[in-house]
Amino acid sequence: MAIVTINPGESIESALRRFKRKVMTEEIIKDAKKHAFFIPPGQKAKLKSALARKRNKKKSRMRTPRPARD
Repeated sequence: MAIVTINPGESIESALRRFKRKVMTEEIIKDAKKHAFFIPPGQKAKLKSALARKRNKKKSRMRTPRPARD
């Protein structure tokens, strides 16, 4: 649960920004979306493997060195 206390002299906008940042780091919205509807076990396994492939592809892309420019 994300709780933000407003400091004396702090604007509502900055407190709201801190709240949004805290919600994003705690992944509250992602978790709520995940539990919003039922996913059959077979579909869940396919989704999990697809996310793993995406994650591995991103990691391998970051590892490969870029060619040197002349």
